[in-house]
Amino acid sequence: MSIQYNPPHPGEFIKETYIEPLHLSLRKVAVELDVAASTFSRLIKGESDLTPEMALRLSKAFGRTPESWMQMQVNYELW
Repeated sequence: MSIQYNPPHPGEFIKETYIEPLHLSLRKVAVELDVAASTFSRLIKGESDLTPEMALRLSKAFGRTPESWMQMQVNYELW
């Protein structure tokens, strides 16, 4: 029996990897990303997809490449 891996939504990854462990405020991160708090909140909740523009913003804020952020979205969608 093989174990299947369900890729997380990029918002779930951000929440579990950055927001919760670092005790970051969603509003403060949204300001840093120069996006509306509601836009960032929808991403974190998995209610919206990661866009190329958001991938660029996230790469500047969290240090991953834009391509890695977009690949995360693709992996989630293909699952």
